[in-house]
Amino acid sequence: MTALAIGLALAAAAIHGTWNVLVKVSGDPMNTFRRGTVFAAVVITPITLVVWSIAGRPSLSPAAAGLAALSALLELAYLVLLSAAYNRGELSVVYPIARGSAPLLSVGIGLGVIGERLTAGQMAGVALLLLGILAVTLPQTSGRATVPALLTGVAIAGYSAVDRIGVRLSTPWLYGWLLIVLLAIGVVIWGWATSRRTGPLERPPAQQGGASGAGSARPDASRGDVPPQPVRWSQAAVIGIFMWGGYLLVLAALSIAPLSVVAPVRETAIVAVAVWGIWKLRERRGAVLKLLGAGATLVGVALLAL
Repeated sequence: MTALAIGLALAAAAIHGTWNVLVKVSGDPMNTFRRGTVFAAVVITPITLVVWSIAGRPSLSPAAAGLAALSALLELAYLVLLSAAYNRGELSVVYPIARGSAPLLSVGIGLGVIGERLTAGQMAGVALLLLGILAVTLPQTSGRATVPALLTGVAIAGYSAVDRIGVRLSTPWLYGWLLIVLLAIGVVIWGWATSRRTGPLERPPAQQGGASGAGSARPDASRGDVPPQPVRWSQAAVIGIFMWGGYLLVLAALSIAPLSVVAPVRETAIVAVAVWGIWKLRERRGAVLKLLGAGATLVGVALLAL
């Protein structure tokens, strides 16, 4: 069962890296998260209703529902923090810090709080995974995005630990549906509250030019003169399916394997992002350390799968 969980977590990692790239290039991360999550909730609800009817109408215990609500709050914090980090820094900086710090905390929670136990080989695999992720992450820890990215990692570890307990107190797919629906409600309320607090964005006044006083300066998006354009619903639909379809795979993995195994494996997308940056984007800073970390990560996954 551990091998199956690793396969699910690796698939989720690949999906996760993809949607993070799409969110970063969308220009407005939080609005993209909101539309994607709402779309996912709308799509998954009728599917869940059909499966629920076929499966004999299983119910969620009050404890599981409460954990889903707590996880939704932590995931809302995660989306807000990740959005702030992406607004301040580049993908190749934010992604490794946010995702790299999370498994360190998750493994500590799994072993120290939840009381999980691993074999010697699994412990060696987890250690190699964490060392590899750290090797990829450390060269990136600088700049304005570091603090929100690190706090994103804390939020990830928090909701991962909650979900590890919640999926085992309930039917995993039903727990996942409730989590996504509650989060969709949360992001809509958050968007409404922040729009009321900040008010509508105003365009800069036209600047006078020439002897006649006519003409205006061209807006500069890099200075914030032009507010980011909302992502189209078609794009948000793809992102939403990737985001929450991938996380349902994580919930399935957590239902059959320890958090201290699943959490590091699902962050192996960090390695792919790092290698892609070295190969395609020619990001040479810390290249040797990143490649060594990538190798250690692959060996760690292999040890966990044995």
